[in-house]
Amino acid sequence: MKIHEYQAKEILKEYDIQIPVGFVTDKVSDVKKLVKKLPTKLSVIKAQIHAGGRGKGGGVKLAKTLQEAEQHAKDILGMQLVTHQTGPEGQKVRKLLIEQGMDIEHEYYLGVTLDRDSGKITMIGSTEGGMDIEKVSAETPDKIIKVRVDPANGLTASNIRKLIAGMEFTDKDLQKKFSHFCKALYNVYVDKDCSLIEINPLVVTAQKEMFALDCKINIDDSAFYRQKEILKYHDANEEEPLELEAQNYGLNYIKLDGNVGCMVNGAGLAMGTMDIIKAYGGSPANFLDVGGTADATRVANAFKIFQKDKNVKAILINIFGGIVRCDRVAQGVVDAMKTSKLELPLVVRLAGTNAIEAKKLLEESGVSVIAASNLEDAAQKVCDTVK
Repeated sequence: MKIHEYQAKEILKEYDIQIPVGFVTDKVSDVKKLVKKLPTKLSVIKAQIHAGGRGKGGGVKLAKTLQEAEQHAKDILGMQLVTHQTGPEGQKVRKLLIEQGMDIEHEYYLGVTLDRDSGKITMIGSTEGGMDIEKVSAETPDKIIKVRVDPANGLTASNIRKLIAGMEFTDKDLQKKFSHFCKALYNVYVDKDCSLIEINPLVVTAQKEMFALDCKINIDDSAFYRQKEILKYHDANEEEPLELEAQNYGLNYIKLDGNVGCMVNGAGLAMGTMDIIKAYGGSPANFLDVGGTADATRVANAFKIFQKDKNVKAILINIFGGIVRCDRVAQGVVDAMKTSKLELPLVVRLAGTNAIEAKKLLEESGVSVIAASNLEDAAQKVCDTVK
């Protein structure tokens, strides 16, 4: 689960990580009185959406006066903010973070995530803060330092010394502050079951103070059973409506920008299905995994999702029957077709347990289905149908 910047900073504050003074509002009329509460004349008006690149999209503005702050707030609040992470449709700005300005001397990057190859938490630092870390990694990889932390030992003094050296902190006071920063951030990551924390930028001011100027935190959804307090940060407005609806149906669904709806059982099969659709000139409109069951109700609910996506021009059902029997899936498709009044072309490929019985059932059902003999045939047929 993603959370907003201001929410992430609330968590950092609990761990004694220094953040700018700031206030959240959803009203332009509040802006002037909030700016007056800041300790600096310079203020920053920041759009709160679950996406990076807000500054480049016009969602972060500096203001030198109360009038400027109010005008920036009017421009940003309610706008459809488009960034490289939102896609072309953008995301509506419903809240603003009003923060103090900073006399910044240098910007750094500090992140914490899981390195799946080593199975260790990894702290990533760079002297090139304020930029996309992917760009820094691609163009100047020597500017990136990675320190893997053994979970049995936790963050050690040796780990911190490597980070300090890589971040080029020579001032003793800054080294001490950065050491505290690292320890606290590591504790946030572990205590809150995070999958990612990014401080970009971490800034050092002209007064030699250290702040988390921006913060991104993602929480592992699987940990909600012990992170119930985190659920208060969930913002349904930032979620794709069809993905929320699919969750209510118990379906694993992620919306994409293509035109072929994909219904499969299993994440690996879903990835393979999307790849072969692309190979045959099509474009997947979603990732939809029905899991170990594909009865009439689940199939009908999947059809509802597909039909609400205006981009979907055809559907491909690709099921491998292992635990789930193909004839049961076929019956579910037939029953769902009769009740959901599906108007989109439907290509079905079933393989595995009772696949022959499933094919016969579909052929004798009287419903409009394009049968496919194998995955290549299915991809070819669904892409030809779309064209």
